[in-house]
Amino acid sequence: MCNDYRLTVELTSVIAEFEQLKIKIRFPEGRPNIEAREDIKVTDTAPIIRGVEGERGMGELIQRRWSWPSPTNKPVYNFRSEGREFTSNRCLIVADGFYEFTKPGDPKKKRKDKWLFRRIGEPLFAIAGIWRETDGVGQAFTMLTMEPGPDVAPYHDRQIVILERSSWADWLDSSVQAKSLIRPLSPGSLSVEQVG
Repeated sequence: MCNDYRLTVELTSVIAEFEQLKIKIRFPEGRPNIEAREDIKVTDTAPIIRGVEGERGMGELIQRRWSWPSPTNKPVYNFRSEGREFTSNRCLIVADGFYEFTKPGDPKKKRKDKWLFRRIGEPLFAIAGIWRETDGVGQAFTMLTMEPGPDVAPYHDRQIVILERSSWADWLDSSVQAKSLIRPLSPGSLSVEQVG
């Protein structure tokens, strides 16, 4: 499961990507200072874009904590999408890469091998997420997961839901059925390289 991703793209570039898709971005809490980060980890604060009820083509860019506490206090950073319909509190998590970890190829190594996945031909992508208000941490978000697509399957038995660019506005519009937007990317959509 994805518990580490990155966003090294500048805020102005993120806004430009959304403007190309006719999605206007506003900053209800002020324009955030978003630094380039190679590793965004569970419980970190990171930017998300959430829909505005009744205003298609509008998104709010805010920063929130990644994960909310479960009843046993473990962080809920990934959430299964299968069999669920998400009719409110959808968000897009912007990234330019995500990591998966596998058993080390070298049996003498103690640390797992780390793999960076990026979207081929696109400077950034959007992960389908949901957010909620929680006791203790306030508003927080989580990433939706699904069965792995062909590019991720050799590395993990689950993957985050990466939305096609043409579906970003639909994901922010809770009147559009979520199930119609959640599907694997076609083979060869993601590059992968070993890092670290």
